[in-house]
Amino acid sequence: MCGIVGYVGKKEATPFLVSGLRRLEYRGYDSAGVATLGTNGGAFQLNRAVGRIDRLAEQIERTPNSGTIGIGHTRWATHGPATTENAHPHLGGRGLVAVVHNGVIENYQVLKQALIEKGYVFQSATDTEVIAHLVADNLKTLLDSPASLDSDSSLASEGPNAVFVEAVRAALPLLRGTYGLVVMFRDRPDLLVAARCGSPLVLGVGRGEQFIASDTSPLVGHTDRIIYLADHQIAVVTCDSIQVVHRDQGRIRPEIRILEDRGQEVSSEGFAHYMLKEIHEQPTSLRNAMRGRLDRENATAKFGGLNLTPAQLRGVNRLILTACGTSWHSSLVGEYLIEELARMPVEVEYASELRYRNPPVDHDTLIFGITQSGETADTLAALREMKRKGHHTLAICNVVGSSIAQEADGGIYLHAGPEIGVASTKAFTSQLCVLSMLALYFGRLRHLSFEAGQRIIDQLENLPLMVEHALGCEAQVRRVAEKYKDATNFLYLGRHYNFPTALEGALKLKEISYIHAEGYPSAEMKHGPIALVDENTPSVFILSRSAVYDKVMSNLQEVKARRGPVIAIVDQIDDKLVGLVDDIIEIPFVEDFLQPIVASIPLQLLAYHIAVLRGCDVDKPRNLAKSVTVE
Repeated sequence: MCGIVGYVGKKEATPFLVSGLRRLEYRGYDSAGVATLGTNGGAFQLNRAVGRIDRLAEQIERTPNSGTIGIGHTRWATHGPATTENAHPHLGGRGLVAVVHNGVIENYQVLKQALIEKGYVFQSATDTEVIAHLVADNLKTLLDSPASLDSDSSLASEGPNAVFVEAVRAALPLLRGTYGLVVMFRDRPDLLVAARCGSPLVLGVGRGEQFIASDTSPLVGHTDRIIYLADHQIAVVTCDSIQVVHRDQGRIRPEIRILEDRGQEVSSEGFAHYMLKEIHEQPTSLRNAMRGRLDRENATAKFGGLNLTPAQLRGVNRLILTACGTSWHSSLVGEYLIEELARMPVEVEYASELRYRNPPVDHDTLIFGITQSGETADTLAALREMKRKGHHTLAICNVVGSSIAQEADGGIYLHAGPEIGVASTKAFTSQLCVLSMLALYFGRLRHLSFEAGQRIIDQLENLPLMVEHALGCEAQVRRVAEKYKDATNFLYLGRHYNFPTALEGALKLKEISYIHAEGYPSAEMKHGPIALVDENTPSVFILSRSAVYDKVMSNLQEVKARRGPVIAIVDQIDDKLVGLVDDIIEIPFVEDFLQPIVASIPLQLLAYHIAVLRGCDVDKPRNLAKSVTVE
């Protein structure tokens, strides 16, 4: 959650800072701010505002920020409510330093009390202000006694910047928790110091100017050379250079990577919202997920990044899929897929629970962390814990260079392209596509026949076309949305592969329309949830042709017997159904293992259109963030 931008160079910093914060809006936030410094130093010029970037931009227009160095931040409230006082940047030592920070400092209360006893006065309820005062306190000590800077330190060679960099470095061991932070100094108007532990930072390498951001999106169009800062690294950034120092290794030569220009992809391209654009991009994102990965000659799938040989993978007897939110729902589908096609036992774990449990895990178990952003704090922590215990860890994620992509032993990228809408759509279906190919791969390693593998490949290759056909239901969905937009409760029901689909449909509606919705296996209705059914509670049934079709029809009749409105997502229409349900949304037929992908399309569209009709902020729903980097 939250976003960071930083600039040092020869141009005015504010235009980059504001545009960069706009590109980070998808991460989720409730306040924003920027701080700049004139070339001759002086006091920080600080603007902060509660609400959207537009409000901050209006404030800057009234009270401009000038200077060729600056930092900016979008905050998602954790410690303290969304107020101007709690918005970043925070100042320390009566304006000696300015800090922006992502993450959580778990021991901030202890540190805060010690600083108060030293005479520091706090202006906010945040954990971040502790960092600002800590750095300021270290800086005062070093300026009073420059000899205290260890001459053997790798930072001592930083010349006039040494005491400033050391002031940051000395604060870091005191912080327990996670951080991605950037520090600016009142008396050093040509220096930014960045540090990372568990929260991402990317450096943009320019010519006569340098950039810092939480991810690559603010850097597009400004530079094509980037450095991913790793945990326990400090970056010393001036307009002419970037130096990186590792806590244990001293100064290192960072790897400079090429940033692909994705400027067009972050445009809404004429769609009313990013979410709608991303729903319609799914035929393309599915093709990208499969490109080069279907091996018809051997009737299997192939992945270049697993970093395990086929012999090693044959020795795997159990999989654990760990994830959060939408990715947890895709993992549930993955459990059905892999157990059915590969006959391997699979366990799905909430990452937030797995990281604190101590389950017995056999040595021949493989761990997959599934995440869109690659930064989900709980998933990252769960993988680290499993890796610490000696298990091989793999990732399925969308963001190249993300924390989980770097820390896992191997993995699979989704290649879905940037997903700006907070409510995941194309990343979810791409995860399902990758898990289908993974099930095919493991199946062919074990017992699945050549002919069966070929049939699965045929169905996968036809999938993007089926999704295109499914998008044709939008007019039907819009009419249904107009009918039910004022409902206060929804039920989503499905069985087998479409039980997780029901969970995901309910989540989408909750996320962006703020309507209470619950997903269940339809047979579970009679075990409690049927008490909720009345004439004001619509039930969405996913009624695809499969072995459980008749069973779901029976569950549907139980709802109708209690006068509950029924919306049916179907891939066939018969006379009995027409006379029984209130509304029908038709989708193309696909084999049952691909039904969650196709059935998700009308559920995404239903959530979208209900949210629009209710006047909700579809791309940036309240209280939510795209990249959940706090526990």
